[in-house]
Amino acid sequence: MTLITGAPLTRRRLLQVTGAGVAMTSLGIRPGMAAGYDRPFTWISPRGTLEVLDDYAYWVAVKNGYFGDLPIDIQPGPSDGTATVKFVDVGQADMGFPSPGVFSFALQQGMKLKSVFHEAARDTFSLAFRKGEGPTDIKGIEGKTILLGSAAWQPIVDPMLAAQGVDISTITYVEAGWPTWGTALAGGQGDAALAWEGLRAEWIASNLQFEYWLGVQNSPLPANTFVVRAADLEDADKKAAMEQYLRGWAMGLEFAEHNPRAAVQAVFEQFPTLGTNVGPELGTTSILQQMNVFRGDWDKRQGWGWHDMASWQTFFDLTAKIGQTATIAAADVCTNDLIAGANTFDAAKVKADADAATLSPEMAAIDVEKIRAGMFSQAIGAAG
Repeated sequence: MTLITGAPLTRRRLLQVTGAGVAMTSLGIRPGMAAGYDRPFTWISPRGTLEVLDDYAYWVAVKNGYFGDLPIDIQPGPSDGTATVKFVDVGQADMGFPSPGVFSFALQQGMKLKSVFHEAARDTFSLAFRKGEGPTDIKGIEGKTILLGSAAWQPIVDPMLAAQGVDISTITYVEAGWPTWGTALAGGQGDAALAWEGLRAEWIASNLQFEYWLGVQNSPLPANTFVVRAADLEDADKKAAMEQYLRGWAMGLEFAEHNPRAAVQAVFEQFPTLGTNVGPELGTTSILQQMNVFRGDWDKRQGWGWHDMASWQTFFDLTAKIGQTATIAAADVCTNDLIAGANTFDAAKVKADADAATLSPEMAAIDVEKIRAGMFSQAIGAAG
């Protein structure tokens, strides 16, 4: 375990955790090269694994051909959270999926990246506590120890807590390792652990029973987003490839709104071991948690991936206030230029695809509305 008390990540630390080993194992879907690129269009995960339900929209899109003729590739990447921006920056991937904290850290380090598709419109992040130990007021976390899977996650937690008025200088962070930081909390180490929507259900499947302070209920901040090299947006062929790629994701997200169980099944077909370990009920719970985050306040959004610039500016102002970054203008590093194109698809066809999907008997037996009703049963200290 690495103790990282009171010291934010440095560029040296960033290079240490992302520079060791840059080869990635391909899980490519199609051969060939995307227009403007010398390889298939490549997306890299921030988690070090693809065997999760978080990327359900991608697997739905692959299964239903929503990426069209675009050659694509998806990569797990190293488990360190900063790899998703580092690999995009150096040209070994074309799109990453960082948290706002990791994105802002990358910008602070001079990486010329831009957010083009804000997938997680609500704050997906949370703090897990052993049952009965969570504070009724999150300010009770002051002076405590928070476990992280990677030291790179500290820029995720600091702004989230600062937004709640927590004195972050009192927090001790411990890098407890991926994927064992939740097990470390259950075993009595630390006082809390970083978690996120979707993971809550997967931890239950691993017999990790916690209570949670939920960002999705309490935090005003945005969450993970798709980022690219800013220079690629100046290339017409690359921009068209990005738009086609994002349209596939948007269609996958739309599909799940109509049939979340079929979206779960698409992931389980890709990763049968995940399906066995998690099962239909917790898989559906996980995806419903994430759908809530990805959908956001839909009436105020202008389609899948749309950035609320005011929300992003609030985040960047906060990171500057706590000294995590210099002042950043949201409009300079986030763009909605690709959103109209990404959302230009036949919604009726996507709904028809979702309605026509055949479910296994086990998946068909899941009561979606019952799960929705109990989605926040583990929450503590909810606002309002």
